Amino acid sequence: MKTKYIFITGGVVSGLGKGITAASLGRLLKNRGYKVTAQKFDPYINMDPGTMNPHEHGEVFVTDDGAETDLDLGHYERFIDENLSKNSSITTGKIYSEVIEKERRGDYLGKTVQVIPHITNQIKEKVYSFDDTDIDIVITEIGGTVGDIESLPFLEAIRQVHLEQDESDVVYIHVTLLPYISGSNELKSKPTQHSVKELQSLGIKPDILVCRSEIEIPEEIKAKLALFCNVKKKNIIQNSTVQNLYEVPLMLEKEGLANVVCEKLNLEKKEPKNEEWEKMIENIKKIDNKYVNIAIVGKYVQLDDAYLSVIESLKHGGFANNVKVNIDLVNCEEIDSSNVKEKLKKYDGILVPGGFGNRGIDGKIEAIKFARENNVPFLGICLGMQMAVIEFARNVLNLEDANSAELDKNCKNPVIHIMENQKGVSDKGGTMRLGAYACSIKPESLAHKVYGKDIISERHRHRYEFNNAYKEMFEKNGLICSGTSPDGSLVEIVEIPNHKFFIAGQFHPEFKSRPDRPAPLFDYFIRATLR
Repeated sequence: MKTKYIFITGGVVSGLGKGITAASLGRLLKNRGYKVTAQKFDPYINMDPGTMNPHEHGEVFVTDDGAETDLDLGHYERFIDENLSKNSSITTGKIYSEVIEKERRGDYLGKTVQVIPHITNQIKEKVYSFDDTDIDIVITEIGGTVGDIESLPFLEAIRQVHLEQDESDVVYIHVTLLPYISGSNELKSKPTQHSVKELQSLGIKPDILVCRSEIEIPEEIKAKLALFCNVKKKNIIQNSTVQNLYEVPLMLEKEGLANVVCEKLNLEKKEPKNEEWEKMIENIKKIDNKYVNIAIVGKYVQLDDAYLSVIESLKHGGFANNVKVNIDLVNCEEIDSSNVKEKLKKYDGILVPGGFGNRGIDGKIEAIKFARENNVPFLGICLGMQMAVIEFARNVLNLEDANSAELDKNCKNPVIHIMENQKGVSDKGGTMRLGAYACSIKPESLAHKVYGKDIISERHRHRYEFNNAYKEMFEKNGLICSGTSPDGSLVEIVEIPNHKFFIAGQFHPEFKSRPDRPAPLFDYFIRATLR
């Protein structure tokens, strides 16, 4: 089958759910038997979000092949259940960097390098990167909002794709807002009309409008949009707010989005097989009044997106254990030894996520100490594992000056130190230990019980590690290194066997969690809070 292309743009305002729309459509097409992938074009000039503050752009999602990407790739993976790659995350920075690199090599044979055709050709190269593979359909989301100056090269590139492909091989979907004016009790279509007009002025005619609305869209509004936006009325899809994020595919199925796409792309397999997804949603809705309270103790508490995959993975663990998970982001900078009990006593489980830098470290260590001493289930992720090691070293091994060399280069007991291959690395972006690595698990450990395997693979994003010079001391005193790299050189998992549930990994298990198949550590963490 020839590869088909779906392009999703956004209009009126940002934050309308282009990523969820793309992910949901991917799931619906996959349920029709097609091999689907998704990619995101972000117009910012950074090479990737890896060096951005999470308050700027949310979490950094990491793929198996080590790409640091936009958080929307997490949505794609969780919905479509396909492992994505570096070809799924493209920025203006990457495009221009590659074009300039070609120019320096002389690839353009002395030509003047311009946005058209050189930049747009490089963008199209990314669109076509899935050709001659087993991928049937590529869903590409264009970041930002139509009208943003930085998005113009991407929009021009996807316009050209339509010229280069057959009519039935390309679909344009425009996600937009229909504001509701409560005073006059009416929906306003004018912002959408202007957004479509802007898109059409760039040479792109949307085939489908996905309209976000707080209320049911009246038929007369759909007729008006069809007339003024030059879109068939049946191709105007309502995007309603749902109770659970994972209901969106079924809501869009009911609205007819996938059928319209299949018709436009001339696809044969139109009958969906949504039974498993429907059963999952039905089970979620049946979750009774049982609930657990979980604290994520971190420093990026102003924005849920900073810990998006962690939050979603906790919910997945709740789905698997038939329990509602109430999640609070607890500011680690506001925790100290005098108030830690008051701050954390109401929680059934404590999670310390990944992060970088000195800020809030003492609060995280106090939270871990509270969990360890009070038998509260604890899960540490990346920096959370390192803090668990430091806390144990200080308060059990009595190494009062124990620390990470990242936080104190001159500490006498660096129980966490820099990886050998990271020494001398000065560039910030894309230089950490990134992507999926194997981990060998010790038999009869909690980690082995959780995973049920001798060898696992998890995704990493770090440059510091457990210092093996202290390994024997830790293990003699009750903190076991239960997971290591296959050659034994890197400690990947630590745990305390005589605790209710105390385990931490140097990796990020949240990146591989799915709503119908939770990451094992999150599944068992929530299970432990129910005992």
